[in-house]
Amino acid sequence: MRIAAEVERAIAQRKRDGTSGTTNARVLASGDGWSVADVICTSGPQDRPFQESHDYYAVALVASGTFQYRSGNTESLLTPGSLMLGNAGQCFECGHQHAVGDRCLAFWYTPEFLEEVAAGVGVSGPRLEFANLSVPPVRVLSPLFSRACAGLLGSSSVDWHELGVALAGHSLLLAAGLSGEDGIPPGARDRVTRAVRAIEGDLEGTLTLDRLADESRLSRFHFLRTFERLTGLTPHRYILRARLRHAAMRLECDEERVLDIALDSGFGDVSNFNRAFRAEFGISPRAYRRQATR
Repeated sequence: MRIAAEVERAIAQRKRDGTSGTTNARVLASGDGWSVADVICTSGPQDRPFQESHDYYAVALVASGTFQYRSGNTESLLTPGSLMLGNAGQCFECGHQHAVGDRCLAFWYTPEFLEEVAAGVGVSGPRLEFANLSVPPVRVLSPLFSRACAGLLGSSSVDWHELGVALAGHSLLLAAGLSGEDGIPPGARDRVTRAVRAIEGDLEGTLTLDRLADESRLSRFHFLRTFERLTGLTPHRYILRARLRHAAMRLECDEERVLDIALDSGFGDVSNFNRAFRAEFGISPRAYRRQATR
């Protein structure tokens, strides 16, 4: 699987149709104050740069291809792994003078959402805005880039809310020229322990990022970073593995149907459960049960 394959297919279709370059955005997920879309552009050197304005604050991670991004007197060449940043109400122009097509994972945030993240990472000022409008590929973004591309390729282990919070926080820090490489906050181990206990006590429930961050009394961004530093996993992956371990135990000890165990373990449908179980244990739930009860 290649992240550029969808762009290549869209460009080939454009050539067959004989049409001009276009931009197509497919919404992947949304929540309170944020949304994320898979954005594919088929424009090239023969197309005029298009002008738009950002309705919301925007952070777009370039997954494949290249393009020129201009706003005011600032112009940047954006390449895979870099970030395009935009402030609400800001006009911008994108062009493809040198090559055809690109693919981005674009997050859009309301002012209220971004202000909360900014407060959590210590970025403040009289007016919330990205001081710089692009960020080159840097090491701190590499894990987010690989996670985002896995999500675009269909991985069910990617939580878009988590990724959106992490990307917003890092974007604010990087645009402000800050590293964000602070230590673990005082009392963080106790706070993360509370979150882990909440997960253990409610594997079947809906454990949202907001609820776990509130339980830990940390901002969403700092909760994500601290939880991953201390446990080695993002909250979403931690919950997924805990649910799968619980399901495996029940497959071995109980006689309920696989469907019932999947639903009781917090999975919405059996196909998603089967896929996640196979990825974790290497075999299907039914094969695991047969092997465990021989």
